[in-house]
Amino acid sequence: MKISETIKHTVVTTFVALTAIATAATFTYARAENTPSFVLPQDKAVVDKGDGWIFYQYFNDETVGTSPSLVGMAVIQADKEIHPPHKHSDEEFLLVTQGTGEWNVKGKVFKAKAGDLLYAAPWDGHGVKNTGEEDLVFVVFKWQSKGVPVMNKPEGEEAN
Repeated sequence: MKISETIKHTVVTTFVALTAIATAATFTYARAENTPSFVLPQDKAVVDKGDGWIFYQYFNDETVGTSPSLVGMAVIQADKEIHPPHKHSDEEFLLVTQGTGEWNVKGKVFKAKAGDLLYAAPWDGHGVKNTGEEDLVFVVFKWQSKGVPVMNKPEGEEAN
């Protein structure tokens, strides 16, 4: 039986690609498995600044159970927001630790104050705006869980 060059090339290319994916997956898992517990002072966080806000990114990588995950803290000045309400496939918690503002959840607006928590399910629009007179500070935990398929964007939805 003679195998055509095209089929040989396809088989070899597929094998190389699968080997690369398996190697990357093994490396990623090993890296996450080997990530030790740590403490990160605020002055070591990655800082991003915009119009009326500062974001401290403490962690943006994989853990044993997440791929990827983001942990950060935002400081938003009066009458500002980091970005308008948005949607994405990640799950997310936002916890206000200082100030007052407004949550926007699926187009509905709710008052937000220190101690309030927002959970955003995948593809649910969400955001927070400072409507108070002092800085609004919130902590964010955003992640994809390993072993759980990423939720597809609903028909007709745009990701932001």
